[in-house]
Amino acid sequence: MRQVFVRQFDQEPQHSYFSPGRVNLIGEHTDYNGGHVFPCAISLGTYAMAAGRSDYRMRIFSMNLPDRGVIEFPMAGLSYDRERDWANYPAGVVRVFEEAGYPCSHGLDIVVNGTLPNGAGLSSSASLEVLTALILNETFSFGLSMVDLVRMSQKAENTFVGVNCGIMDQFAVGMGKKDCAILLNCQTLDYRYSRIDLPDASIVITNTNKPHSLASSAYNVRRAQCEHALNELREVRPDLPALGALSNEEYSRLAGHIFEQLERQRARHAVFENNRTLQAVEALEQKDLARFGRLMNESHVSLRDDYDVTGRELDTLAELAWAQDGVIGSRMTGAGFGGCTVSLVKNDAIPEFKERVGQGYTEKIGYAPSFYVAGIADGTHRID
Repeated sequence: MRQVFVRQFDQEPQHSYFSPGRVNLIGEHTDYNGGHVFPCAISLGTYAMAAGRSDYRMRIFSMNLPDRGVIEFPMAGLSYDRERDWANYPAGVVRVFEEAGYPCSHGLDIVVNGTLPNGAGLSSSASLEVLTALILNETFSFGLSMVDLVRMSQKAENTFVGVNCGIMDQFAVGMGKKDCAILLNCQTLDYRYSRIDLPDASIVITNTNKPHSLASSAYNVRRAQCEHALNELREVRPDLPALGALSNEEYSRLAGHIFEQLERQRARHAVFENNRTLQAVEALEQKDLARFGRLMNESHVSLRDDYDVTGRELDTLAELAWAQDGVIGSRMTGAGFGGCTVSLVKNDAIPEFKERVGQGYTEKIGYAPSFYVAGIADGTHRID
């Protein structure tokens, strides 16, 4: 990276950074419904080297997309530009900082190099956003907290890029802690760390290699369906802050007030998945891995049947995983419509897991999946 930096920008980098990706162990499509999620930062992510400039422009280069060359833009007055391609994510963060009263006083040269598979649902966009936010915060001594940087990164994706994502991805990326997952209440941002103690087992991420695009997918549709269902429930329960505030029993009692059957199913997933997440964390903390795994499997079924965000590729991976010896649990992770599954697999079963799941998937889908055994990492930080 240093050699590339010097070649591209004819100066030495001043600082180095790492921003992880994230995998959500359970609690999917609950974040924007005011529920709980249980993600962890992973050892795959985005590296950056940065140095200041004397002018007022950012020049940024991705080693993953070298054919796009150096992308350049000013440090103020930015709006979304399709021609800027992937660099709209850092540009959006610069814009949000400016709007919040934190203008940058000079430009930057940045080289990024990601180890996350692109479009796999492991939050490569959030990784890049929080990374940019930390670089700006440290370079210009703004003194913002990591939670501030997380919120501003989410705002950049919502208002600048135009993806109506919840807070989970940026929060997990920024606030991750080694060997821990985060139980996060997305309504209040109350959170606590829960140690992931996996004796003789590991987290295996399996990529369908079917890319997904949140902006062009049905993600925003699902969100709107849940908001509409919530508004209908508020007609009979005006004080209801979010779907995540309901117990399963309360939801079942009130569900008839949601007119559309499809919206009823979407809301049911949001409610039941939130409560399933709380049960799963309790099981993990009681060292009941078998129960945690069963709840992971139930989460996938709900995402398939009630929320309809899995698809043939993710369902194939989950069903193949459930059939393997040594698999504690397996489910899709991320927004769906492609991307990855997350599985808890006994270490001695991992080679056979890869072989059998890979073979079965290739036979059914026509191309191979990719496997990553991930460590649980710290959140975005400087690594000098």
